[in-house]
Amino acid sequence: MRPLVQLYWLRVALGIIAGAISAILATYLQATPLAGDPMSILLYCISIALLVYLISYRILKVRYENKVEKASKITLMGIGMYFFAWIAFFVLFYTLIVVMTSGA
Repeated sequence: MRPLVQLYWLRVALGIIAGAISAILATYLQATPLAGDPMSILLYCISIALLVYLISYRILKVRYENKVEKASKITLMGIGMYFFAWIAFFVLFYTLIVVMTSGA
């Protein structure tokens, strides 16, 4: 598989993982004093997504810098799909967690 295709699908997988982590964090924060402030919870979840992206960027940059023609492609390849996967799976996992814990 070509390096940019690998990078794209790695970003998709990392977006799914970040969505799961964010959903778990959001349900945990619902039981804290932040429960009355949904904007703070959302900002924490967005911070998790950005943190996963930045950490993965540093790791993937080392792995792929000699395999692609431009270093900027490492930054931009799959970024849209990463955040789309994050938001979609965040909503999915959060909904599943809430439904499973509420007993409905």
